[in-house]
This record gives sequence, C-alpha cells and structure tokens, in this order.
Amino acid sequence: MKLLRLFAVCSALSLLAGCEQNKAADTGTGSKSGSAASSSGSKKLTIAVMPKLVGIDYFNAVKKGAEEAAKELDVELVYDGPTTNDVTKQAEMLDTWIARKVDVIAVAPNDPHALAPTLRKAQQRGIKVLTFDSDSDADSRSYFVNQATGESIAQALVDVLASEIGGQGEVAIVSGSMTADNQNTWIKQMKAHIAAKYPNLNVIAIKPSEEDQQLAVQVTQDLVKANPNLKGIFGITSVALPGAALGLEQAGVAGKVALTGLSTPKSMKKFVDNGTVKTFVLWSPVDLGYLTVQAAKVIAGGEKVPSPFKAGRLNDVQSSGTEIILGPPTKFTKENISQFDF
Repeated sequence: MKLLRLFAVCSALSLLAGCEQNKAADTGTGSKSGSAASSSGSKKLTIAVMPKLVGIDYFNAVKKGAEEAAKELDVELVYDGPTTNDVTKQAEMLDTWIARKVDVIAVAPNDPHALAPTLRKAQQRGIKVLTFDSDSDADSRSYFVNQATGESIAQALVDVLASEIGGQGEVAIVSGSMTADNQNTWIKQMKAHIAAKYPNLNVIAIKPSEEDQQLAVQVTQDLVKANPNLKGIFGITSVALPGAALGLEQAGVAGKVALTGLSTPKSMKKFVDNGTVKTFVLWSPVDLGYLTVQAAKVIAGGEKVPSPFKAGRLNDVQSSGTEIILGPPTKFTKENISQFDF
C-alpha cells in the first residue's frame, strides 16, 4: 500500500509539472497587453495609431502606409478608431491603450482641445504621444505629423476653384466638423488667400457634414437651393467632397456649380471621369501613415526628429520645431487620376 501511495504521489507531481510546462508553452512570449515579441525574444515596441474614424478610403490608405512602416521597423502596430468622428469615443479608446501601456500613441484628434487631457494623461504614464492629420494642444504631444502646410493646402484649393469660375462669385464650404483643428486652419487661410488675391470671391456659407457622406449630399443640395447664384463649392474632407459631388448630380447642377476639395483618387475617379469635378487636391495618405509610424519609432527612444528626416523610403522630410511636414499637396485631374491607387 505504501508503495502504491508513493507511486500515486509521484504521478500527480509529474502531471502537475507537465501542466505547468504546457501552460508556459501556451502563454508564449506575449503579454496580457497583447504585445508581440521580436525574433530575439524581447518585447516589441508597440505603436498605437488612431484615425479620426475607421472605414473610409482616406484612413484605409493611412492604415496601409502605417502597416508598411511597422513591417519595415519590426514594431507591433495597433490601428483602430471610432466608426464616426466622435472625440468622446476616441478618448474612451485611448484610455484602453493607456491601461495597456503601449509605447507610443499617434492620434488624429476630432477636437484639438477635448482630447488633450487624455493625451496628457498618456504622457504622464510615460507613453510618447504624437498627432497626425489634425493637431491637438501643443503640450499634449511631442510632434505633429502634418500632411502639408495649411497655407499650401488653402492656396491650392482657392486657386483651383477661382480658375474655374473666373475669380469671382459666391462660394461655399462643406467641412467635416466645426471643431476639427486642421479644417479650421485651412478655412482661415483660405479666407486670407481669397482676401489677398480674389477680392471678388465671396464665401457665403460654411456648413459641417460631420464626416457623413449622406449629410454632405443634403448640405450641398440645401446650399444650392438656398443660393441660386452659387458659383462654386469647396468640399474639404475626403467624405465631404464625394458627398458634395453626389449632391450636385442629384440636384441637376453638376458642371454648372464648380466643385473642388480634398479627397482620395479612389473616391473621386467617377466624378472626375463624368465631369462633375475637374480638379481636386490631396497629398498621399499612404505616405502620411508611413511617416507617422517612422516618426513614432524615433520618439519612442527619446530622440528628436531631425530635419531633414530620412524616414525610410521618404527622403528629406522637413520638420520645424515640433511639426513634421509630409510635403506639398498634389492636384488630381482626368489626366493623372488613374496613376493613383488610394
């Protein structure tokens, strides 16, 4: 009996040891936060990127570039955001990233001030913070990765529309959100450029579409109906511009009311091909996502971003103070739009 009891105890101990070994194997090298491990077995740097919202062509292109950079740099990328341009949802999601203790947060704020307290909390917890596409309060981030200078974007937009309507007449702006820092900057500088170069252009209305294409359609139709002398419209987000184009078509004034703005070639090709839009403006959102992750890797180590910045495949990216600038915007027309796949 003693021999049997001794054998049972030994068997139980062997089974327990085996279970512990299996548990360790199942756990692997990941942590509770879900962080991946590098090939050397050490924890990978985790860079969390949050757009204004997910599921639209523009930020899908940003994601593509971010993934490209993350693969090159061998870092873990977390890319997520709200399904609408909701700054409260952004704050809630950021809180989970803070609790997870990611290494760097890169965010495109829907509101420059409302999100700042959450970003400061991240900084206080030792997380590096930068913004891209749209900025936040300067003390709530280390760097702002800007797609292009606000002045260059504003001047390109105004010059395009002015050339199409003879530099005079009533025009309107369909924006995304009235609290979006980048859009408010562009509008301010558009007005300044109009005043300096096109005094006979008159901005009669600025209407938000809340990054909702159907709302942009309705806002555009309302503008056309309320302003029979309207000569042109600016749609200054990647959702507002195709929404405005569809609104002009449904109102039967496509080609009669000029339209330009900011959006992706993928979203705008059909409207350019059928003549609703002759020219629109944008930078490469793929490159913006790529540059954001490249910059995040630099600041993760406590380094300053140099100027010029050799950011992987992007050469000589310029920075000024805490602003990193991707480059000047591109004008898209029927002649060149097929060359782009974002």
